[in-house]
Amino acid sequence: MKRSINILMSACIAILMVSCRAHMPVSQETGKDDSASLIFISASNRGSYNVDVQLDGTTQFVASTVKAKKSNRRGTQYTVKTGTRHLVVKKGGNVIYDKKLFLSSGETKEIQLP
Repeated sequence: MKRSINILMSACIAILMVSCRAHMPVSQETGKDDSASLIFISASNRGSYNVDVQLDGTTQFVASTVKAKKSNRRGTQYTVKTGTRHLVVKKGGNVIYDKKLFLSSGETKEIQLP
């Protein structure tokens, strides 16, 4: 009788250990990656247009602007690294925006263009 109780208790403990998945690795969710976003806003009467963007003198890409009325995060957001960045925006070869920015993690910076 004592032996059958021990076998039954061992079986129950084994079933409980398997069912709780204590042996399975736990996945951990990491935080947001260190990146910020840029959105380019044109003057309200000019509409949207394409501009050439240069970051720190090396990274270059073409960005499209969004009208000021629709700028509530509806325009295209461009992801960049965080920290102090030197931003130059050109339209047709002419510099229309030249400024040093500090971008923090998860921030969306709105760049007002003339």
